[in-house]
Amino acid sequence: MIPSHRRLSHPGEILLHEFLEPMQLSQVELARKMGVPVQRINTLVNGKRDLTAETAVLLGRALKVSPEFWMNLQCAYDLYEAKLSLKKAA
Repeated sequence: MIPSHRRLSHPGEILLHEFLEPMQLSQVELARKMGVPVQRINTLVNGKRDLTAETAVLLGRALKVSPEFWMNLQCAYDLYEAKLSLKKAA
């Protein structure tokens, strides 16, 4: 169930607080493991970039978490933001 009383966390926030920090893994190290520029990780963590299917697959491989986990986070976030936007417009 998607909470209605608080804003959903962006997948990048989940990545930072639930994976990088506990694993003591830097954005640079993760980018290196994934074979992507560090800017891709940084903009994701800062909520300036949405998660793509390609990034979900790469995160899944690097962190041993299914790509579906990451895509579900992005989908839930997108739906929440769309509903919020429509609610404000009404």
